[in-house]
Amino acid sequence: MLLVEDEALLAMSIEDMLHDAGCIVVGPALSASDGEALAAREPLDAAVLDINLSDGRSFNIADVLRERSVPFCFSTGYGATGVPIEYAGIPVLPKPYSEASLKAVLAALMS
Repeated sequence: MLLVEDEALLAMSIEDMLHDAGCIVVGPALSASDGEALAAREPLDAAVLDINLSDGRSFNIADVLRERSVPFCFSTGYGATGVPIEYAGIPVLPKPYSEASLKAVLAALMS
């Protein structure tokens, strides 16, 4: 499970939630460039991508994941309105989200 989140404390919290859900976490990547590199080379079952990162947005990462057929979701404080039309249908976790919400999206991604 790739985790891309640029807020270090939030990334640690999400990483704990992912571990509790039984995931092996790749990352967390704290930047778009690190996330893109991990998305391109690591074996992945799924990914959680914060949209707005300190060095840009995560859409290039999303494109790499799509090319590799890796399911993913976005996380954002803007909700679905922050997602461009070309990513319509990609699940969105509105920040802040609960462990239950995260687990529900993960279950949908993995099914």
